[in-house]
Amino acid sequence: LLEKMADVSLKEAALIVGVVAACYWNSLFCGFVFDDVSAILDNKDLHPSTPLKNLFQNDFWGTPMSEERSHKSYRPLTVLTFRLNYLFSELNAVSYHFLNLVFHVVVCIVFLKVCKLFLDNRSSIVASLLFAVHPIHTEAVTGVVGRAELLSSIFFLAAFLSYTKSKGPDNTIVWTPIAVTVFLVAVATLCKEQGITVVGICCVYEVFIAQGYTLPALLDTAVQILRGKGSIPFSMLQTLLKLIVLMFSTLLLVVVRVQVIQSQLPVFTRFDNPAAVSPSPARQLTFNYLLPVNAWLLLNPSELCCDWTMGTIPLVESLLDVRNVATLTFFCFLGSLMVFSLRYPGDSSKTVLMALCLIVLPFIPASNLFFPVGFVVAERVLYVPSMGFCILVAHGWKKLSNKSVLRKISWVCLAAVLFTHALKTLHRNWDWESEYTLFMSALKVNKNNAKLWNNVGHALENEKKFERALQFFIQATQVQPDDIGAHMNVGRTYKNLNKTKEAEESYMIAKSLMPQIIPGKKYAARVAPNHLNVYINLANLIRANESRLEEADQLYRQAISMRPDFKQAYISRGELLLKMNKPLKAKEAYLRALELDRTNADLWYNLAIVYIELKDPTEALKNFNRALELNPTHKLALFNSALLMQESGDARLRPEAKQRLLHYVKEEPQDSNGYFNLGMLAMDDKKDMEAEAWMKKAIRLQPNFRSALFNLALLYSQTGKELMALPVLEDLLRYYPDHTKGLILKGDILMNQKKDIVGAKMCFEKILELDPNNVQGKHNLCVVYFEEKDLIKAEKCLVETLALAPHEEYIQRHLNIVRSKIASLGAVEQSSLPSDGTTATEAKKNSFQNLKEAKREKTTTQSTVDNKEHSKNKKPTEKTSVDKEAPKKSTKEIKDIEKKRVAALKRLEEIERILNGE
Repeated sequence: LLEKMADVSLKEAALIVGVVAACYWNSLFCGFVFDDVSAILDNKDLHPSTPLKNLFQNDFWGTPMSEERSHKSYRPLTVLTFRLNYLFSELNAVSYHFLNLVFHVVVCIVFLKVCKLFLDNRSSIVASLLFAVHPIHTEAVTGVVGRAELLSSIFFLAAFLSYTKSKGPDNTIVWTPIAVTVFLVAVATLCKEQGITVVGICCVYEVFIAQGYTLPALLDTAVQILRGKGSIPFSMLQTLLKLIVLMFSTLLLVVVRVQVIQSQLPVFTRFDNPAAVSPSPARQLTFNYLLPVNAWLLLNPSELCCDWTMGTIPLVESLLDVRNVATLTFFCFLGSLMVFSLRYPGDSSKTVLMALCLIVLPFIPASNLFFPVGFVVAERVLYVPSMGFCILVAHGWKKLSNKSVLRKISWVCLAAVLFTHALKTLHRNWDWESEYTLFMSALKVNKNNAKLWNNVGHALENEKKFERALQFFIQATQVQPDDIGAHMNVGRTYKNLNKTKEAEESYMIAKSLMPQIIPGKKYAARVAPNHLNVYINLANLIRANESRLEEADQLYRQAISMRPDFKQAYISRGELLLKMNKPLKAKEAYLRALELDRTNADLWYNLAIVYIELKDPTEALKNFNRALELNPTHKLALFNSALLMQESGDARLRPEAKQRLLHYVKEEPQDSNGYFNLGMLAMDDKKDMEAEAWMKKAIRLQPNFRSALFNLALLYSQTGKELMALPVLEDLLRYYPDHTKGLILKGDILMNQKKDIVGAKMCFEKILELDPNNVQGKHNLCVVYFEEKDLIKAEKCLVETLALAPHEEYIQRHLNIVRSKIASLGAVEQSSLPSDGTTATEAKKNSFQNLKEAKREKTTTQSTVDNKEHSKNKKPTEKTSVDKEAPKKSTKEIKDIEKKRVAALKRLEEIERILNGE
């Protein structure tokens, strides 16, 4: 009969699906907000590249359980569903919200099945519909991280339903449902910790529902046994056996859970839960007052807030506080219901008892009564307790509707409650559309919570609205003057506004609020680990001043002394030590960080940069490769390892370098540097057309790309397309008028290809304006004077050039030729000295050759470290090498150079024969 009553018809299921869809359809248009950012966007455990075993080693937010900053919330099965979402849609929020909606539908249907065990069909539907539309659930359903509640609830209810089948005919024990119950309890607990509380509900069900005992009957039996007037009934022994099995299983789960958190409670600060660190009696009075506050949210969910921490609910510090009346009233009402349900037999008392169990037992882990939690009130933890509330309401409604006088008004009231709750839920969903809308809606309810002001500031900061964000951060410091995070936020925003003095002042205030270190004693203050970032941020700010580098280093060392496992301090210090030209000490810092986290690709990347500074490219490449093993899409490792391979001159490494650059441009399609370096590789491989295409793509993305413009022009000049190089050089010199090599190349093309002596002369004169001692430019200007048949000026010019480079034999020979021509001034014809070629052909050995074979300009990225205390993500150190124009050459390139030198010398001999009149 019990199973038959518990069946859910297709119509009932369709009704629930329709109601939930009507209330939550707009949740599909919401994004990732609040805790979703840490659990979804910043959680590497969702990525397919992360080993599955990490899900069972890390907490809900992707932090290793062994780390102090871990919240110790162990929910691997919930994270697994996030990972499945990521697998199908990556970070498309719609799929995450849709799956939450589906899970809520499942919970409502299973809850209806549970209700039918204790209520009639009509009342069960009422309870299920009220549960489906209750606005208190928006945080659990519309907030993606609320999935932990949804999944845990499914297995929670399934475990209870399984246990109800453990009683066989003639009160025998059916062990299979009990085994299934234990398994489902374990699964529920792996979704969220409160899943384990279903064991308590099963125990109450077994004693008071399945066996039909009342509290007076149990007390009478116990008294009789103690007096020796009776023995324990067989049915009671069977009940005890079942309870022992349940309790033993629960104890085993608790032991495993304690082992997982390594017997450490998470670190929460007084800002998260002020009452937890308050003295007696304020602590006890406040925690007890929070119970009627939660009950009121179930009764009147008109003012909902996403964050109830900090000063949202002022402490109850005195017995004379009027709020104690609410606490007393709540306990009186709860006590009377418990007395009624435990003392009297009958279906009504059983229904009330099970409703109370669903309200009280799942709420115990979040009640602060046994151990502190990281919040004051959290609406999502009321998801399961609200089931008991809905059963109580439905049961009361049933009592009223059975009375003819109140039947109509009870239906009207029911319709009004369901309709208003549904509207409120629909409206509340829009609050979760973005972080800004969510936190602004919270500020309408509560203006005494500094965290809300901070979070609105963060939302505006993400939109680059720094001036407005600063107003909210400053307001947070006024609401909570001792909030370290708020002062850090003010400092960071001033830094973004380039107000370094104000930024430093704010960071200094935040630093002064940190617990002071006591020499010789271990730092054990309970402080939010992210607050230690104040040292990192302050150091990053002041190290921009070269004279304060030691002061910055002292701050990093102070952070490390407070927490020797503070990985980011080692990373930031390593980057600073590189800046201070202390690569060996930087290496020590990174190796220490790697001891703490060997799976961090950024650390291996940073160590590779250190080895580059230590002139050890082999070790650098090994570390780049290790970074890429851990994170195949590590953009900086892809880019800089490819450059390292390219600069090695080893032709065998070029194919891999090309593959890495192709991977890089796939990840960063708008970065012109990737295409430029692909072009350089193609030039090294003599693939001229491919090199031209890559260079053009780089220039399209960045029209003023100095290196790409010059090397494209150089490519044209080397491949006999000198006239195509001219417009490219015009662009280069428009952006960079003082580009000496560009001017030399342009002058050479104008002189030798276009015979534009005037244009060439302007180029060489411009070079000498920039650098009067430039031998290439001055020699080529001498050639121009010779072409203009001004031999006296040419002689004077060559004399000056020889003074600048007395070791250059070709200049002396050319001077001798000019002087011989002056001596034979009566001759009618005079030969010409082509620029940078004929008379300058040997100069090609020094000028044009140096120009062509000169090291091409390359660009990588500068190293920075950015720390936001409200954010968990850290950017890796990056390496820069700008405009390097002299790389090592391969053997093949050296042979090509020698061939060109021989050709240049032959050409010089021909020119000199002409000049000598031979």
